[in-house]
Amino acid sequence: MQIGVILTQGHRLLSAAALLDVFETANRFYEDDNETAPFTISVLYQHNQEKPLFENYNPKILNDDVQYDLLLIPSFNHEAIGEALQQNMSWIPWLQNQYANGAAVASFCTGAFLLAATGLLNNRPATTHINAEGAFAKLFPLVQLQADAVVTAQDRIYTSGGATNTFHLLMLLLEIYCSKQVAVRAAKVFSIDLDRSRQTYFGTFAPAQDHGDTLVKQAQEEIKKNFSRVNTIEELITDVPASRRNLVRRFKQVTGITPIEYLQKTRIEAAKKMLEQSGCSILEVMLESGYNDLKTFRALFKKMVGMTPTMYREKFSGQVV
Repeated sequence: MQIGVILTQGHRLLSAAALLDVFETANRFYEDDNETAPFTISVLYQHNQEKPLFENYNPKILNDDVQYDLLLIPSFNHEAIGEALQQNMSWIPWLQNQYANGAAVASFCTGAFLLAATGLLNNRPATTHINAEGAFAKLFPLVQLQADAVVTAQDRIYTSGGATNTFHLLMLLLEIYCSKQVAVRAAKVFSIDLDRSRQTYFGTFAPAQDHGDTLVKQAQEEIKKNFSRVNTIEELITDVPASRRNLVRRFKQVTGITPIEYLQKTRIEAAKKMLEQSGCSILEVMLESGYNDLKTFRALFKKMVGMTPTMYREKFSGQVV
């Protein structure tokens, strides 16, 4: 199998290294068993890039005459995804042509932005880093974004969520192109828990405030200051010079969600921080974050985060020794 690891401009070195490491490890499994290694791995770059340096690899400049079986798109640095997309537009026709000729394409974390820019994700499911979901949804409305998914797969198109979710997609690819046995063996080598089904609880609600709409920014500030005591839009806009209808319209246009949804996300984020950093009881966390019914709080927390408040505390409040 011909595998191509695409070294886009602005790629994360750690992401590309993980892709190479997993497929190299799979090759070693076969060699250790005196069998032929299944993967020929190439590191690819464009003529307008400086030749990258990769230990044990001689990166190849893009060649239109070479057809690959599987192409892997590593993640971008989160701070400059828009700039990275602009710098990598020349990959798009090549990726489209490779897919049309039978190649499978997999993106990892924010690499989904480049894959989506090809149009190959239109009307197909996709995931990306949980904190990049807003920007992704805004740029690619035709993609069926599944923000909490760890992995998506359809029609030889694969995507993974952020960071360590990369390994879950890599294990799936090993299962597809090798066997379940090889995937499990690799999961043990890389200490991957294969039972992860959602990435929601890794997310952080950090909405942008540099959008240029002063009215929406004022509403955001009101929510930030008063999230624990307000419950309705009318209470929120007391000091905001706008009608309810106008504020809701502009707020959703700018942030992608309604003011009430924004309020709920702010409250749950506050609850998460208290669970991580304090010894407050669940009841105290509930009250401090603006809720007054424990059953409702637990249900909403689990729906938005993917686990109960108690489970979240157990997962994230402990110290790593």
